[in-house]
Amino acid sequence: MNDLVRQHTALSETELEWLHLLVSEWQLLSDLSFADLVLWVPTLDGTRYVSVAQMRPNTGPTSYQDDMVGHLVPRGRRPLLDAALDEGRIVREGDPEWREEVPVRVESIPVRREGRVLGVIARNTNLLTVRTPSRLELTYLQSASDLAQMIAAGSFPFPGQQVDMDASPRVGDGLIRLDADGVVTYASPNALSAYHRLGLASDLVGQHLGDTTTELAPSRGPVDEALVKLASGWAPRETEVEGNGGVIQLRAIPLKPKGIRIGSLVLCRDVTELRRRERELITKDATIREIHHRVKNNLQTVAALLRLQARRMDSENGREALNEAVRRVGSIAIVHETLSQNLDERVEFDEIADRVIAMVAEISPGKVQCRRTGRFGILDAEVATPLSMVLTEILQNALEHAFTAGEGGTVEVSATRTGTGRADARLMITVLDDGCGLPEGFDPQRAGNLGLQIVRTLVEGELGGTFDMVRAQPRGTKVVLDIPSSPQK
Repeated sequence: MNDLVRQHTALSETELEWLHLLVSEWQLLSDLSFADLVLWVPTLDGTRYVSVAQMRPNTGPTSYQDDMVGHLVPRGRRPLLDAALDEGRIVREGDPEWREEVPVRVESIPVRREGRVLGVIARNTNLLTVRTPSRLELTYLQSASDLAQMIAAGSFPFPGQQVDMDASPRVGDGLIRLDADGVVTYASPNALSAYHRLGLASDLVGQHLGDTTTELAPSRGPVDEALVKLASGWAPRETEVEGNGGVIQLRAIPLKPKGIRIGSLVLCRDVTELRRRERELITKDATIREIHHRVKNNLQTVAALLRLQARRMDSENGREALNEAVRRVGSIAIVHETLSQNLDERVEFDEIADRVIAMVAEISPGKVQCRRTGRFGILDAEVATPLSMVLTEILQNALEHAFTAGEGGTVEVSATRTGTGRADARLMITVLDDGCGLPEGFDPQRAGNLGLQIVRTLVEGELGGTFDMVRAQPRGTKVVLDIPSSPQK
């Protein structure tokens, strides 16, 4: 819609925002009218109309099989559009149109903002299934007529009341019509069922909805005046009411077709099961985070025991092997600690990489500088856990073998992501040091070092990637990892 409006019309940005607000709300008008809606806006030169948005009803058959958005129509071809735009009134004159052997009643509703008509809504009703309307359908049509008059007067949609139509109640979920005093004049079967879920034992018609709702909602202390006013339809608001084990969602829409409040529409939806599942998910998430927290604690305990054992070892090789095991366990513990603080099984790996680098750098404090460049980004736990171990092994190997005793230098870890958002997204990791380099004839794919065996197993087996270790220029060693940034199924 933005492109069409900016390309073909003279509307300002604030006027375009008004159209966006209207389009976010007009599913309500379409469903109440049992009709398709097409928004036509006059072009910059005033000789044509361009259709910038379209909505089909959930409550009846469509009048358009094809998408109308982007169509251009010259002035004069559709007289109802011209009359609504020029005269600023709702136009219903004329006989039904026939489209593919389907009779369609066409009406035009001017869209007004601050006294100016921005465009026209064409309301198209498929008459093929017309029959004697029920009380529900009559209430729908009367409410649609009131909303159409409010659009023509510029009082609907409500400024500053952006509605999430995916989360808000819809017409079919339940509809209650109130008079100016907040008394129910009509309640659809679904609306009545929702209130029965709250514990209502009688009919809604004839009752003051605000008082009834407040009585059904358990409260302590004084009556919630805000709930009384909202359920009475005095202001455009949304809320949820919980009682008797049930939860219903309410949305109030004041009706002021001629500038005077004549009543309200209250849309309601039974969201009891939805909220129950959400609570179950919250409980599940809390349980998973607690499990990660306990795993982290257990791993830290294991690391502490290994550290104690290392201090009692007489063999220097044995002590160093245990210290390596401490760092391996510690790298896994870092991942679980991060997961224990998240709502899902995904982690920001840059923080983990920095902590692993800091942990391994303790091998040669102050002599070799370790740093990270680039971003790893957010990774799944299935990738983060083995990758943290791989990074630990590579850094340990660099700090232990690349530099002689007392020699200084640098180790740089860089990360680059490609194809972000795609199924074939990759993560390229390079670990570069300026140490002594690899010995002649060294083959990283055949070396028997335990650390390299762990790296090969995790990179190729767990992560489904590739691993290589080559001489760097002018000196040093470069390790290159190329892995998928999402877990391999």
